[in-house]
Amino acid sequence: MAESSHCFYCREDLAGKRFVRNEGRPVCVRCHTKFCANSCAECHRPIPVESKELSHKGRYWHEECFRCVKCYKPLAKEPFSTKDDRIMCGKCCSREDAPRCHGCYKAILAGTESVEYKGNSWHDECFTCFNCKRTIGSLSFLSKGSDVYCSPCYDKKFAKHCVCCKKAITSGGLNYQDQPWHSHCFVCSSCSKPLAGSSFTNHQDQVFCVDCYKSSVAKKCSGCQNPITGFGKGVNVVNYEGSSWHEYCFNCKRCSLSLSNKRFVAKGKDILCADCGNK
Repeated sequence: MAESSHCFYCREDLAGKRFVRNEGRPVCVRCHTKFCANSCAECHRPIPVESKELSHKGRYWHEECFRCVKCYKPLAKEPFSTKDDRIMCGKCCSREDAPRCHGCYKAILAGTESVEYKGNSWHDECFTCFNCKRTIGSLSFLSKGSDVYCSPCYDKKFAKHCVCCKKAITSGGLNYQDQPWHSHCFVCSSCSKPLAGSSFTNHQDQVFCVDCYKSSVAKKCSGCQNPITGFGKGVNVVNYEGSSWHEYCFNCKRCSLSLSNKRFVAKGKDILCADCGNK
């Protein structure tokens, strides 16, 4: 400071008083604060000559106002960073740049165990089953929409359940009559042979393999006495007065003419064509 006669603004006599030179002109302390002092970027009040002033990239602060915008830690004597013109301590800046947990929405700091899935991140302890809330960790899981489920909860909630054992079908399986089955549950009602990928038939709401159907269920052909299975060559069947024939066995007893879709005559247990019946 130097001696001067009058304040440039208020014209107060400055003899023996403190004053400041602003652009070479004497200004009393009061007028300097009012007209010349920098405004604090934080509190927007003037920074008087009695206060310690801090500056960074063309902005100014009172020493006590120069704090982290997140945790309010004083930074006058501490390292700091800027983000979007905001002053932050190193720890808060790291948090700001860190990915956000999709579960708790807090920052996932470097070195923290985390899980990434479909573009989202979780703290390890936040990556939990949407249904039972247990931490999934290294266990297998499945997703439905944006939610993740442990395997047991997913099976219970979404998987088809076998009509036989009522347990979830987690892989494979088959449908029969619009109902789901485990492959190992879909077996012959007589011998318990697995029927997946094999020929079978249904009788009175029970399924049978070909062999068991032939031996235990199928009607016997009145012509050849073999089972009428409905498979292969024996698909077509002729029924008459409680008896059944393979279509290819339904022949005239005398001349062996095939009677399928023809007129015939029954004499006792014999089936005759119209010509033989009239003889």
